[in-house]
Amino acid sequence: MTWRSPQKYARRVLALVCLCLFGFLISLGFSRGTVLYAQTVGRSLSLINQARGTYQDPNQPQLQLRVSSPRVGIDGSQLIDPLGQILDCGGREFADYTGFSVALFEPAGPTGELGPLTALTPTTATGTPAGIPPNVLNVNPYTISNGAINGRRGLYNFLLDVGRGQTDVGRSYILVVNPPQTGGLAQRRVRITITSRQGSLLTYTATALDGRPIGVDGQFTLEATVVVADAAQVPLSLIALQINATVCESQEVQIVKTGDRAAAEPGDVATYRLTFRNPAATTLVNPIITDTLPAGFQYVPDSVRVRIADRAIPVAVTTNGNQVTFTIQGQLPPNTQGAILAYAVRITPDAVRGSGRNSAAIAATRLDNNFTVRDGPSVFTIRVRPGIVTDCATLLGRVFVDKNFDGEQQPGEPGVSNAVLYMDDGNRIVTDGNGLYSVINVLPGPRTIALDLTSVAGYTLAPNLNFIERNSPSRVVRLSPGVTARANFGVTPALQGGQSR
Repeated sequence: MTWRSPQKYARRVLALVCLCLFGFLISLGFSRGTVLYAQTVGRSLSLINQARGTYQDPNQPQLQLRVSSPRVGIDGSQLIDPLGQILDCGGREFADYTGFSVALFEPAGPTGELGPLTALTPTTATGTPAGIPPNVLNVNPYTISNGAINGRRGLYNFLLDVGRGQTDVGRSYILVVNPPQTGGLAQRRVRITITSRQGSLLTYTATALDGRPIGVDGQFTLEATVVVADAAQVPLSLIALQINATVCESQEVQIVKTGDRAAAEPGDVATYRLTFRNPAATTLVNPIITDTLPAGFQYVPDSVRVRIADRAIPVAVTTNGNQVTFTIQGQLPPNTQGAILAYAVRITPDAVRGSGRNSAAIAATRLDNNFTVRDGPSVFTIRVRPGIVTDCATLLGRVFVDKNFDGEQQPGEPGVSNAVLYMDDGNRIVTDGNGLYSVINVLPGPRTIALDLTSVAGYTLAPNLNFIERNSPSRVVRLSPGVTARANFGVTPALQGGQSR
């Protein structure tokens, strides 16, 4: 049997104990992002962690070592303290926190309406219960100061009272971060819901209510289990409350659409001009503009031009139906004002049937946190006049007393005024004093028009001796684009029984 020194076994036992303690530290939960602390004082809760391990020498099976780590206990309390931090949109501390405040509200509805401020248990700087810096008095709302705690600035905290049921399962709060009125920053709203509680373990869910991600990881909902522990001894990372609420600009990209004319006709070429800017404090990359053209508007190939800071920028264009996508192959530096994209469209006869309403939107990626920012749609409308070129047709005709039953109005055959006709699209037409009517901008194709015999009192439909299909109060007219068609209706006095005398 090979002899092994006691020192070597002792080193192996020490390594195993360190490994167990390292596993215990991992079990406490470390994560990237802002560290939020939970502190408890008062009523004692207990969280026990103990590690055990066994070592056996393969060369000496009869020799086994068993080790156990000490039992680690964590005291709990009636007040729970999540410590958060206010950061800029890139996850960095602001240079100045003057004017920032944080408040905790009761929810007034399912969509984020604010109820009254949450009534917090007052604390003192010293005594019982003692507050926790920075909000040592546990006031609500709390004004952020420029002071630092352990080298960190922009911190805030609120103490929730277990005895008042503020940590009961199902309780919800809305955390509101109010930036200063100057600076163009947006307010943040995050709903915090306690989803479970088992002893000293609380499960929280944080959900963004303002359409912006929580933190710098791009997530809108975060969940985690939190240990109610003594923050002075065990700093915990509360992912569910990662409301190191990154406060961004209220508008991070802007787009405005204009055109070179207010009205146009089929055959014209119009120019659109898109002005976009970056009011954010970071560079925007991969800007993409999506433009939705109205019916009858066609993008003119190779007509697009882009300039950013008076420099020509290449752009890739893709079309899909009436949607044109411009991928700008450049960046928008911070506070860019004069970026312009211009392109031309050709107006076709189909535009007469469209709205002439054009809308454009922009999307880009922030360089500091990789969030996608958007703006739009920006709308511009060109009124389309029919002009000379049109694919619509014109329908005209007359209602008259047909004395010789040939379907055509002859001299001495008077027109019938105020006769009512209906088209297949529901249009109601009334003849003038001479029995004439006309309808412009009629869609091409087979169209139906009918005479309402009740509107011509004392008359009935005159028989047609030449065309059988005209012996009906309705006509089918085949209209071609840009043409004029005619549909006449002959009537005869009802007292003649349909025969002339």
